[in-house]
Amino acid sequence: MITAIIIDDEQDAIESLTWEINMFCKDIKILDSFTNPEEAISAVNYLKPDCVFLDIEMPKIDGFQLLSHLKFRDFDLVITTAYDSYALKAFKENAIDYLLKPIDNDDLVKVVHKIKKNKLNKELGFSVKDLLPTIEKKNKKIAIPLSGKVVFLNIDEIAYCKSDGNYTTLFLIDGTSYLYSKKIKDVYELITSEAIIRVHQSYLVNMNFVKEYIKNEGYYLILENAKTIPVSKPNRMLILEAMQNL
Repeated sequence: MITAIIIDDEQDAIESLTWEINMFCKDIKILDSFTNPEEAISAVNYLKPDCVFLDIEMPKIDGFQLLSHLKFRDFDLVITTAYDSYALKAFKENAIDYLLKPIDNDDLVKVVHKIKKNKLNKELGFSVKDLLPTIEKKNKKIAIPLSGKVVFLNIDEIAYCKSDGNYTTLFLIDGTSYLYSKKIKDVYELITSEAIIRVHQSYLVNMNFVKEYIKNEGYYLILENAKTIPVSKPNRMLILEAMQNL
C-alpha cells in the first residue's frame, strides 16, 4: 500500500484527484489532504507519506517554499499543474513526475506504478533530493510563479522591490520587472541576501545598486539607473550599517 498526502489550495481539485485515486488506484491510501500549506508541512513531517501530490502554485506559500520547509523528504513528489510548459521546464530535468489538470486517469496510473517501483527498490525521495538544491541556494535565487511558468531570479540581479498592496513588483538591474503575488514583507523574508534591505514601508533596495545616499532635503537613495527611492526615518541608520557590511 502506498500512502499519500494531497496539497492544493483549491478544494475542488483535491476532491477531483481523490476521486481519481479511489477509482483507479486502489493501492494508494490517502492519509490526508490540505488547502493550508502550513498545516501540510506539519502533516508531511509527522505522517511521512510515500508520496505527495502537490499543486506548485498556491497564493500563501508556493510549492517551492513548502518543499524547502520540509524536514521529511523521503517521498516521491508528484506535481499537479494546469500548465504544460511550466511543468516541463521546472521538473522534467529533475525526473519529477507531474500530472496536468484535468488529470487523466491513465497518466495517474503510470505515475503510481513508478512510485510503487521506487518504494520496492527503496528509492523514494531521490528526485526530491535532486530538486531541492536548485531551489534552496541561499542568497542566490528566488522562484517567482507566474502564469504558465516559474521564473528563477538571481537575487543579486534585483535592483529594488516596490509594494503594491498585496503584490510586490521586483525590478531587475537589466530593466525587466515581475509582479509577484506576495506582500513586500513576505518577499523580504524570502530574500536572504544581506545586500537587500528594507529602506521604506514600500521599498526594498539592493545596496550594491545604490549610487548615492542623499541626506538633505529629505532622505533618499539614487540608484545606478537614476531611480530615486525614499528612505523612511526608522531605516536611515540601516543604510549606513548595510554599506559597512558590503
